Formats: sequence, structure tokens, C-alpha cells
Amino acid sequence: MKQILNHLFENKTFTREQSKEILTEIAQGKYNNSQMAAFMTAYCMRSITVTELEGFRDAMLELCLPVDLETDEVVDLCGTGGDGKDTFNISTLASFVVAGAGYKVAKHGNYGVSSGCGSSNVMEFLGCRFTNDTDRLKTQIDKAGICFLHAQLFHPAMKTVAPIRRELGVKTFFNMLGPLVNPARPKNQLVGVFNLELARIYAYLYQKSHSKYTILNALDGYDEVSLTCDFKTFSAEGEKINSIESLGFERLSPLEILGGNSVDESANIFMSVLNGEATNAQNNVVLANAALAIRTIGPEKSFGDCFYEAEASLISKKALHSFKTLLAN
Repeated sequence: MKQILNHLFENKTFTREQSKEILTEIAQGKYNNSQMAAFMTAYCMRSITVTELEGFRDAMLELCLPVDLETDEVVDLCGTGGDGKDTFNISTLASFVVAGAGYKVAKHGNYGVSSGCGSSNVMEFLGCRFTNDTDRLKTQIDKAGICFLHAQLFHPAMKTVAPIRRELGVKTFFNMLGPLVNPARPKNQLVGVFNLELARIYAYLYQKSHSKYTILNALDGYDEVSLTCDFKTFSAEGEKINSIESLGFERLSPLEILGGNSVDESANIFMSVLNGEATNAQNNVVLANAALAIRTIGPEKSFGDCFYEAEASLISKKALHSFKTLLAN
């Protein structure tokens, strides 16, 4: 590790193969906590390259416990986190809205590190029992339209570095890896990222895949459609700035979508949205992200049509039914 750290401190980069080897050794516990903390901290101070991210991703996918859900029509809504905005669990809620609209969702999630409440925190608090049993996951997706894949049950590296990430308390390159390493390898992905530089790296990687994808970054720095500002998307249709007003929304205040400081607060907002008791701002931000996910699956549809599908799922309580069914299975 001393050689690896010196390489980083000299501002040199790693090849794809070197990156894969390093992350494999991290996952296998070959380095002590101080060395791994130093390695992660170095990447907080310099940009990651496409080849490094590819190599890290390759190692994660090679080492992970794979999941075959026996369907190619699965979608994941997953953000990198690390935007420091303390929003409530928007993409997780949007996942249940998409499931309630009749689509199959394999939601990849983890505990929060740089935020107070990650998707796994709120799901666990609300009674979700995490599993890596493929048969049970298939049952969940058949009955509820959604299964939840808690990252640490599938990725040895995530489990190894979890205590260090918690102690550091800031975003690291593992945030960047989350959406890229869903063990179900979904063919449809809505990916939120915390800055435009990373969005372009992701776009390059997804262009080489066979997935239908939408990568998004709100111009205020959110890793989701926040409705507080315009947002940029990258997809097979190209790079585009999406105006909030052109989509039919009024701009929200950032205060209207806060709620990620504590698990209690996040869980209360989570259930109020599903139960039809949330504010218009909270509902609209969830529905906008759900609509973008639905449009990723069916790019021939208009955003408006996708929004109506999402809205019908929430109003009819089909999203709530998906949530309750997941917990029961």
C-alpha cells in the first residue's frame, strides 16, 4: 500500500487493471484501516479517471454475489449520494412509485455515510429485512414489483470499508461506485450523480453498455431531480438541460425537500408520501424522479405521460401496496 499511496501522492493515475487489483485486495482485507482511509482520502482530493472507475467497478462486479432475477426488464433508481443536501429519501420513494405503476424494480442501496439517512437506513427502520437469498428476492419482485438489494450483503468490499467510511463521514469514491455495481445488473437505470464531471464519466461508461440509461445532475448540485433548479440529463438521446418550467413545475425552495438529517424524520416523510399525506412539493419531487425512470424504460413516451403514470401509482395507493407487500415477503 505504501507504493500505491506514493503513486497517488505524486498525482499519478492507475490503469484499469491496476485499479481492479487494488480494489480486489481491499475487499480481501489485505490492508489495515489506516491505509484504506488514506487511500480513500486521496480520492477526496483529486478527480477519479474513467479507467480507474472502470477498474474499481470491474473488481466489485467480479467479487459480488450475483443475483439472477430471471427478467431483463428490471430498473434501478440509484443516486451516488454525497451531494450534501440532506433531502429525504427521494429515489427510494420513487422506486416504490415505479413498482406501483407496474414496472419491476431492483433497488440497490446502502447505509448513509455523508448523509444522516441512506436508503438502507430508512428501509431497515421501517421494517425491511435485508436478504441476499435469490429465491426470496424473486418472490419479492414477483409479488411487490420491487426487491431491495442492501449493498453490504452482496459486495465484500462494501462490508470491509463500511466502518472506515462511517468514521470518515464524507463521500468517497465508493459513492461513485454504488449505481454501477447493482448485483442484479439491471438493463434500465436512472442514475443521479453529485456533479457534472462525474455525470460525463458515467455517460462514457454507459455508452459502452447495453443498458437503457438516464444520468442526471441538478444544476444546484443535487444527485436527483430536485425541482429547485434545472437539471442536466445524459442518455442515448444525448446531453440535455431540462428546464423546470418547461416540464410544468414551479421552482421549489430547498427547504421544502429537506428531511435527511435523521432516520426518524426521513421515515415520517417516507410514510406520509406513500399514505397521501405529504406536501405538494414532496409529492412532486418524488413523482418527477419516478417519471424520469419510467421514461428511461420507455423513451418513446413523453415526460408528461410518464408523470401521469407515476401520479396514478401514488394516488391509487399502489405504491403503498408495493411497499407493504415487500415488507411482508
